[in-house]
Amino acid sequence: MISNYLSNTMIAPHQSPVFGDPADHGLEYDDVSFETADGATLRGWMIHGRADKVILQVHFGVQSSRSGYTREGKRGPVKLWKEDIPFLRHITWLNEQGYSVLAYDTRNHGDSTSGPLEWTSWGYRETPDVIAAVEFLEAHPTYGDADIGILGICMGSAETTYAFGLDGGLAGRDNIKAFVAIQPTVYPDMVAGMGLRGFIERRATKVTNERLGMDITETTFLPDVPSIDVPTRLVQNRNDPWANMDFIQRYYDALDVADKDLVWLDITKGRAAAYAHLGEHPEQILDWFTDRV
Repeated sequence: MISNYLSNTMIAPHQSPVFGDPADHGLEYDDVSFETADGATLRGWMIHGRADKVILQVHFGVQSSRSGYTREGKRGPVKLWKEDIPFLRHITWLNEQGYSVLAYDTRNHGDSTSGPLEWTSWGYRETPDVIAAVEFLEAHPTYGDADIGILGICMGSAETTYAFGLDGGLAGRDNIKAFVAIQPTVYPDMVAGMGLRGFIERRATKVTNERLGMDITETTFLPDVPSIDVPTRLVQNRNDPWANMDFIQRYYDALDVADKDLVWLDITKGRAAAYAHLGEHPEQILDWFTDRV
């Protein structure tokens, strides 16, 4: 059925195998795993740099893992990009500047387990993951006192924003020093950008809502943006056909911190162009974290 097929494209788990090896980039690392409060097991790489500053990478959803995007394993009609996007490129840049990096697989992605929900919810129910990652660092024998910068990419930025708004979440933690949010989005804007409208969109969304047990069209992290209490940079490609530029501006305007920035990229057309751009031009993230983390 076409509605199941389209829903699979948007929320089906484990379309995102881990690929690449940090050792191939000359990086010293450990394979790590940790548990979330609701029972998911998250797996990732702890890449070693300085003990006093760590970047936590929270990757984008469905078609990504800690290692980035590969065309392998994808379901549905959408192929996000014409070639692989290895996140180890920008991770290597960060490490060369002295940062340690924790890159983990969000639940239902890569090598992590699903926890209580077998579908991807665009960040809403993935919030325990980023909280668990921060608490893993806080309890780590080497990085327990480190300053933390969070790099959230698409769903990763949504997940992180929701987590700032939760009681007992990320707000008020003195060790979190900065946040870079790459192309945050919500479900209605994404499906509109993909050209899914009318009867087909309604049927696919009905299946998605039944699978998730919630109305994803009404789920937004905008109310949580004012809870972000660290310097925040927002990055968005103007030529992203799946983005709502008004939504990006509303996100920026809702930030209730003096130290904030909005970077508009003018690069190749495509949702994933900005993700590929990170590995070739990491200054958008490096500049923001420098002197803050």
